[in-house]
Amino acid sequence: MKHSSTAARIPMINIHSLTEYRPEDFLIQRFDEYLQEHKNLRLLHRHDFYHLILFTKGAGSHAIDFESFMVQPFQIYFMIPGQVHSWDFTSEVDGYVVNFSSTFFQSFLLRPDYLETFSFFSGIAQESVINLPEAIHESLVSRFEQLLSQHNHTSLPRVDRLKTLLLDIFFSIESYTAAKSTLSVTNYNYIILKNYQKLIDKNFLTMRLPMEYAKLLFVTPNHLNALCKEHLGMQAGELIRNRILLEAKRLLINFGMNISEISHALNFSDNSYFTKFFKKYTKITPEEFRKRNS
Repeated sequence: MKHSSTAARIPMINIHSLTEYRPEDFLIQRFDEYLQEHKNLRLLHRHDFYHLILFTKGAGSHAIDFESFMVQPFQIYFMIPGQVHSWDFTSEVDGYVVNFSSTFFQSFLLRPDYLETFSFFSGIAQESVINLPEAIHESLVSRFEQLLSQHNHTSLPRVDRLKTLLLDIFFSIESYTAAKSTLSVTNYNYIILKNYQKLIDKNFLTMRLPMEYAKLLFVTPNHLNALCKEHLGMQAGELIRNRILLEAKRLLINFGMNISEISHALNFSDNSYFTKFFKKYTKITPEEFRKRNS
C-alpha cells in the first residue's frame, strides 16, 4: 500500500482555494487579513502546499502534527505539504503568511529537492518553529514587506523576483539556525541522517526495521543506530515508530475512517495489534485520541 493513498483520504486545503482572485501558486498576505478571510483555518487542517507564518504580535498556541507551541512575537514556523496544524489565539495576532505550491520553484531551481536542504523544511515540527533574535527583526520585516509589494506588481519578472526574495529569507533564517545549532555533525553523517528520514517518510508503511533502511543507505544497522543516538537522541527504530504514530494520528482526525480502516491503511495485521501499539507509545487508545481531538 502506498503512502499517498492513505494521506489522500484526509481532506486537504488546496492553494488555489486561497488565491481566488489570482489562480496561481503563491500567496503572501498580512496575517490578520488572512485570518479574517479564512476563519475556518483555525481548526485542524492540512495543506497540499508549503506554508509559513512570521508572527509580529499576538499570544496563544499553535500545533503542528499534534505538537503544541506557544505563540510569541517574531516566531516563525515552516510547514511542508501534508502536515496537520491548528491555531488557538488568546489575543489579536498579526504578521505575515506565505503559501506556495510544491512546484513554485520547479523551473527556477534545477534540483527538485532543493528546499529539503533547509533544516526547517524537514517536516519535523521541533525543527520548524524558530524564535528569532532581535538583531534580525527589522531586516526580516523589511524582506516580507518587499514580498508584499512585489506581489502586487504586474511586471513580467514579478514571479522570479518573488522567488529570489523568498530564498533570501530562507538563507537568512538558515544562517541563524546553523549558528545556533550545537550539534557537531559531519557533512557525511548529516546526509545519512537526512536520507534516513526521507526514506522513512516514503517507506514507513512497508519497511519497519532499521536494518532495511541501513541496507539502502550502505551502512551497517549498528552505525545507523549510533548516529541516531548521538545526533538525534533516539534509537533508529524510534524514528520509524514515531512516523507510524504520526500517520495514525493524522488518520484518526479523519472521521470518515473507522479504526479498522486505519489499522488496515497502516498495514497492521489486525485492530487489536494496532490498538496495543498505539496505546503503548501514547498511553491512550486510538478511540480516546480521536475523542480528545474531536
